[in-house]
Amino acid sequence: MQGGSTGIGYGLKYQARCIADVKADTDHTSFLTGTLSLKEENEVHLIRLSSTGMELVCEGLFSHPNEIWDIASCPFDQRIFSTVFSSGESYGAAVWQIPELYGQSNSPQLECIASLDAHSSKIKCVLWWPSGRLDKLITIDEQNIFLWSLDSSKKSAQVQSQESVGMLHHLLSGAWDPHDVNAVASTTESSIHFWDLRTMKKTNSMEHAHVRSIDYDSKNKHMLVTAADESGINIWDLRMLKAPVAELPGHSHWTWAVRSNPEFEGLILSAGTDSAVNLWFASPSKDELTSDSTYTKWTESLLHSYSDYEDSVYGSLAWSSREPWLFASLSYDGRVVVESIKPHLPKKYKTPSSIL
Repeated sequence: MQGGSTGIGYGLKYQARCIADVKADTDHTSFLTGTLSLKEENEVHLIRLSSTGMELVCEGLFSHPNEIWDIASCPFDQRIFSTVFSSGESYGAAVWQIPELYGQSNSPQLECIASLDAHSSKIKCVLWWPSGRLDKLITIDEQNIFLWSLDSSKKSAQVQSQESVGMLHHLLSGAWDPHDVNAVASTTESSIHFWDLRTMKKTNSMEHAHVRSIDYDSKNKHMLVTAADESGINIWDLRMLKAPVAELPGHSHWTWAVRSNPEFEGLILSAGTDSAVNLWFASPSKDELTSDSTYTKWTESLLHSYSDYEDSVYGSLAWSSREPWLFASLSYDGRVVVESIKPHLPKKYKTPSSIL
């Protein structure tokens, strides 16, 4: 099923490629996004869905010194977030705090809580524990994974441990397992690696080419979803990693990002360089349970394709954790769109308790 956007739009001044849900804001549906301008001063936008649900309002506009390649919100403090940024050939990462009086200031300045400056390779992303209060951060560069201890009250972050992936691989992205605080997955151009943060050693790996994006299913502790350049979307059962348990066709060009819904099991968003965002549903067949509690058959379907973007949608997808039937997408030309998936929800989720 295809169709144009019926969503709510918001325009950034410059190009952009990262957006994040503000999980700690339990009173509003909010998102953070940052721009990617080479010549102009870059900006971080705090965007909220209005009380009527009819428009996106800028609640805060903050200057940022460099091009923003990754942005992530702190899960326990709505005023704290992280960015990965670049200036020329140099890359950095930092944790920022939004000033308390930002709503009354014409030119508020972000406060740098901590500079994550232990990296010597190109930084790819910052990972926060998916929910709740945890004073740990993970940063991933092309060669290493770092575990940080963050003390926001003292405005400091210290490296707790680190490990190298080795010279044969270049790390691209990662995800923190929402079911296990000690488990992290990382992707390279040719494989997926699983790490135990207590030892910073690999616990498992699998070969799978050009995985650009990876996400755990927050409702099913055994499921992992990945996006690869040309092979679309793969769903994995962590108990049997020899082959994916289900495959989705992805996009007509490179599939760049995947995100599992935080509440509705089996709902997946994907984005690609074909200027489209797809909504998928993938579910195991309950009558195909084997003796080792794994499923042998899956049902997969494309529920809807949002295809009116004028530019590529890279890693720029974010489900709302407060209203999980809403998601925000960001195309490279700086256009944010918030969409509701209610019209396309599978029948099993169309109950008053699940969508109110």
